Amino acid sequence: MSGVARRTVVSAAGAAGLAAALTACGGGGTEAKGGEQEGGEQQGATLARTGDIPVGGGKVIAAQGLVITQPKAGEFKAFSSKCTHAGCAVSGVKDGVIVCPCHQSHFDVSDGSVKSGPATAPLPPTPIQVVGDEISFG
Repeated sequence: MSGVARRTVVSAAGAAGLAAALTACGGGGTEAKGGEQEGGEQQGATLARTGDIPVGGGKVIAAQGLVITQPKAGEFKAFSSKCTHAGCAVSGVKDGVIVCPCHQSHFDVSDGSVKSGPATAPLPPTPIQVVGDEISFG
């Protein structure tokens, strides 16, 4: 009888732990209170200057988890800097591709699509805005 009671207690504790973990992980939207984005980024805060982003290249903004690119003169794009293959942070932009150092996945600077794997999903886009020479969250 004590074996059954022990299993019941262990099973209930496991279910409660799972419920707590799922509740903690389920965030909701990407907007937080006070106009801040998830992770505490202030909407409108300057991320980079347009002169910092080379045409055909880009710059990783590690503190914000972003990579900002300029595929064509005056056209700026931003993507998550987290590789969709294994979650590593991309390391930079070279020859028109965003490079992940972990397994050498390459992503297109213009749309975040996979140029070479092992990644199979594109980098998610992040809305930005350019006002004057400042690039900020959009």
